[in-house]
Amino acid sequence: MLNIADSAAAAVELIHDGACVMIGGFGVAGQPVELIDALIEHGAKDLTVVNNNAGNGDVGLAKLIQLGRVQKIICSFPRQSDSWHFDEKYRADEIELEVVPQGNLAERIRAAGAGIGAFFTPTGYGTPLAEGKEVRELDGKHQVLEYPIHADFSLTKAYRADKAGNLVYRKTARNFGPIMAAAATHSIVQVSDIVERGQIDPEVVVTPGIYVDTVVQINRPQQQDPREEGAA
Repeated sequence: MLNIADSAAAAVELIHDGACVMIGGFGVAGQPVELIDALIEHGAKDLTVVNNNAGNGDVGLAKLIQLGRVQKIICSFPRQSDSWHFDEKYRADEIELEVVPQGNLAERIRAAGAGIGAFFTPTGYGTPLAEGKEVRELDGKHQVLEYPIHADFSLTKAYRADKAGNLVYRKTARNFGPIMAAAATHSIVQVSDIVERGQIDPEVVVTPGIYVDTVVQINRPQQQDPREEGAA
């Protein structure tokens, strides 16, 4: 049954020390800043975080890293001009990094939600990222065995939910949201609007409510990338 939380703090209260948490967002687009802030206030530590990036500036995931709450990050793009908190922690050997090519990251998350045990991909073959992994030649190509990434929790951002948990997104804010919600044991979603059952056209539902456990309404998100404007 869907839990409609009264606040972001209530939405994240089950997240425990040492949990694996997937956090949606492609840079700032679709990053669930209010949920991350609530997680910071909640105090959970020693987290493994799965995200495309390793934080931007001083807010959201970057703040979580700055405070030393993240012991490991799994991402495809850890370094950029405003990833100074990750850089500082990594250079001080205070955070573990697993780099995953972006396509592999998306497919490993998707595979977890789809119940796929493992898959072969040519991406990463012949590079340090393939060291220690099984390799086979399939259809004349060398391919690397990759395993799904499962999570205890996911924190994602959608545009609208109904009271059954069905979700629609705004443009690029969608990014990793649907696959992370499916891959997590407990998916937590912040939305701008919650409507009654039947008020979302089934033809535009992106994430079915079966993948959503907790929804919280955030009326005015702190951070919204201009690319998110307009309904998906």
